[in-house]
Parts: sequence; C-alpha cells; structure tokens
Amino acid sequence: MNTPKVAEYITNWLKDYAVNAKVNGFVVGVSGGIDSAVTSTLCAKTGLATLCVEMPIHQAQSQVNRAQEHIAQLKERFSNVSDARVNLTSTFEDFKTVVPVVDASQKLDLTLANTRARLRMTTLYYLAGLHGLLVAGTGNKVEDFGVGFYTKYGDGGVDLSPIADLVKSEVFTLGEHLEVPESIQKAQPTDGLFGDSRTDEDQIGASYNELEWAMQIQNAGKKVEDFTGREKEVYKIYTHLNTINQHKMVAIPVCEIPKVLK
Repeated sequence: MNTPKVAEYITNWLKDYAVNAKVNGFVVGVSGGIDSAVTSTLCAKTGLATLCVEMPIHQAQSQVNRAQEHIAQLKERFSNVSDARVNLTSTFEDFKTVVPVVDASQKLDLTLANTRARLRMTTLYYLAGLHGLLVAGTGNKVEDFGVGFYTKYGDGGVDLSPIADLVKSEVFTLGEHLEVPESIQKAQPTDGLFGDSRTDEDQIGASYNELEWAMQIQNAGKKVEDFTGREKEVYKIYTHLNTINQHKMVAIPVCEIPKVLK
C-alpha cells in the first residue's frame, strides 16, 4: 500500500464530498481505538471543521485516557479541530429502568451493548444537525463487509465511510503514518461496549490478521473443507459471521408490489 498516497486520496475524497454536500465538516466519535483515531485525523487534514466527540458509558479509564490523548494531540496539530464530551452513562442507566425487565442472559448483554452504540449514534447526529456536519464512520473493511462486527443503526449509522475499503492491518499502517498516539497503535482493538476488558478477538474468536486471511480466501472461492486445524476453525468463524450478518451489509429489503395489484 502506498500509504502517503492513500492518506492523501481519502483526505481529498472527504473534502470533495463535504464541499459538494454543502456542509461545514465532520463529526467523529472518538473511542481511543485505531479506527476512530485514523478517521478523525483524516477528517482534520481536510481543513474543514472536525468535531471529535467522546461518549463514555461506563468506559474503562484506559480507553478514556487514549481518547483524550488523541483529541488533545489533534487540537494541537489542527486549528480546525474541536471537541465535546457527552457522558451517556446516566442516560444508559435511565433507559434500562423504563424498558421491560427481563432475566439476565447473553441476549440481554448483547442487546444492551448495541443500545450503547445506538445512543452514541443519536448523539452524533444531534451534534451533526446543530453544526451542519456529516457523521464520519469509523468501520474498516473486515468489520463492515467481512464479519459485520458493528451495531446496525449504531456505529453502522453514518453518512460516509472513509476507511471501509481498508483492512485492519492497513488502518494500523495508516495510523503510524498519520502519527496517531503510540498508546492507540499498541492497544488491543475493542468495541468497549460491555464495560469490561474483553477485546474484539475475545468476542469474535479470531484475530484481525486471521480474519483478513479468511476474507481473502473466501474471495478466492475456497471452502471450509479445503482446510484443517486452526485455519479451518478460523474460516468457519469467518464464514458463519459473514452469513448471519448479511442483513447489515446489504440494502434494506423492500416489498415491491406487482403492478397488477396497484
């Protein structure tokens, strides 16, 4: 990958899109992870207004520290960067008191994790509406088009996706080129939606390097039966998630009424 050229290309793409849309710039949710750090830096490089938003919900202090370090660095480097902090913990807790009570279960944990992401999406669009900004997505190619590792209408609810054609390893390479804080470059990827220390790899059962391999293999037309051992295990994980999460990756189905019935 020609990293400097890729960074320049995405920056120009972002700026052209915003200018044509007649908006003031971008709003980005900053989590302390590599994807949001790279996305917000690319937005900042456009010279257009870039609002970085922290939205903690029972967040680990290490994630908060990395997000704040990154935002502080961006504000020093780019005069067009501003920030906001919206602590959604009380909102999340209030939400849990007004919805139907159910017994604790894995489904409840996942549903509440997705609720966190959707509260953040609502916050970003509130700020985007106030300031005339576009919500910039932070998903990478493996998450968005491989395993569907994001929340539908949560972090998947965005106006444009600047890094969604880059796999995770390419995002890390771009992060180093863009001088993202070293603490973020070294941190284990996590969605931070469960209020504990679990990483993306813990949830998925495979590393991003393994998932990138599986994505390439699937595109080459390989089948699970072609592999053994760990490769077979990883490929089964990838193909399973790719299948069950297609509803996130394809257009919303529309019931088209036959003309003879209209």
